[in-house]
Amino acid sequence: MVVASEKLLQNLLEITKENLNAAENLKTQPIDFLNWKQSSENWSALECIEHLNRYGDFYLPEITNKIKTSKHKSSEIFNSNWLGKYFSKSVSYTKKLKKMKTFKSMNPLNSKLNSKTLEKFINQQHKIIELLDKSKHVNLDKTKTAISISKLIKLRLGDTFRVLIYHNERHIKQAEKTLKKSIENS
Repeated sequence: MVVASEKLLQNLLEITKENLNAAENLKTQPIDFLNWKQSSENWSALECIEHLNRYGDFYLPEITNKIKTSKHKSSEIFNSNWLGKYFSKSVSYTKKLKKMKTFKSMNPLNSKLNSKTLEKFINQQHKIIELLDKSKHVNLDKTKTAISISKLIKLRLGDTFRVLIYHNERHIKQAEKTLKKSIENS
C-alpha cells in the first residue's frame, strides 16, 4: 500500500473522530446496558472498551516516545510493508468479523467496569488525535515502534497508527452491537 502521508493521516483522523463520537454516545447509556453480556464468554460493551484501553496503555506512550525521538523528517509518501499490511488487515473491522484470540493480559472478561472505562478511552482518542497531528513532522516509514506482542518486532509508525485505530474501530463496532442486543433484551 502506497499512499500520500497526508491522506493516510487524514483518514486515520476521521476514523478516530468517529470512534470518539461513538464512545461519547456509549457514555449516555445506562451502566447496566453497558455491562450486559450475551453469555459469560462474551464481552460486554464496557469490556470491549477496556480491551482497547489496555492496548492504548501500551501504544500511546510508545508512539509518543518514537515521535519525540525520531530524527527522520516527514515524507510525502507512506509505503506500508507486508507486516504492516498483515497486522492492520487482521484487526480491521469488516461486516463478517473473524473471531480472534486475545492475550490474557489484554482480555477484560469479567472485569468490574464503570463509566471511568469510557472516560479513559475518550481521553486516549484525544491523545491519538494529538499524536496524528505531531506525526506530520516525522517520517511514517522510517520511524519505527515496538508492538504489544513483542518488543523485538518493529512496525512503521504509519502502520502502527493503522493497527491501533483500525483495532479501535473494530471493537467500538462490537461494543455498539452488544449495546444494541442489551437494549433489545431489556
